Amino acid sequence: MTEEQRDEVRVETSQKRVRVYFGGQLVADTARPALVWEVPYYPAYYIPTADLRAKLEPDGTTHPSQRRGEGIGYDVVVDGATAPGAARIYPDSPRLSELVRLEWNAMDEWFEEDEPIYVHPRDPYSRVDILASSRHVRVEIGGVTVADSRTPRILFETGLPARYYLPLTDLRMDLLRPSDTRTSCPYKGNADYWSIEVGGNVYPDLVWIYRTPTPESQKVAGLACFYNEKVDIYIDGELQDRPKTPFG
Repeated sequence: MTEEQRDEVRVETSQKRVRVYFGGQLVADTARPALVWEVPYYPAYYIPTADLRAKLEPDGTTHPSQRRGEGIGYDVVVDGATAPGAARIYPDSPRLSELVRLEWNAMDEWFEEDEPIYVHPRDPYSRVDILASSRHVRVEIGGVTVADSRTPRILFETGLPARYYLPLTDLRMDLLRPSDTRTSCPYKGNADYWSIEVGGNVYPDLVWIYRTPTPESQKVAGLACFYNEKVDIYIDGELQDRPKTPFG
């Protein structure tokens, strides 16, 4: 692998102050975190090694990467608490050699400035717009109308299909079945789910709701949304194509 090939990973410096905690102790505090696009969809935070407050102890593992070179694994140790294998450094990468990658889920809390963040850093090039609309949205499953609304909120998110958030009173509540599924989104918050039972068939986790979304997404609070990929959605009487996404 040439140095040019190894350096293909996209790296940008953020101006946000980022702090990371584990075991109640400060692991890192930096005003110059790096955003690294390990995958195309969203970035990860890499922390300058000079801004670590924890100790790194080699754990004997290596992690080869086509674009970053060979990563060296470390345990994160702070005030007697240890997060095994929670750090990685890529010493042969020209752009990453002085940075450490902390495993997101191994840490207890991440903060941008004084606000907690979840799941992964928000992509500065992704945008979420939520617009009130008077479009007529009707949702069918197995030929049965399960939702019918003329007051949707439409959420436009970079790289994803438009999502139609509907008042619960516009859904067939009698067809909803509670689900234990819960997901998190760095842009919208924590979502709860329902399955739908139609004609004796149960369609799992087709509907979600953000009851207490992040401040930026308050306009969808308490509204329900269906996976466009899995149901038939009619907009002003016209059946929409089912989009092809990882959620299909």
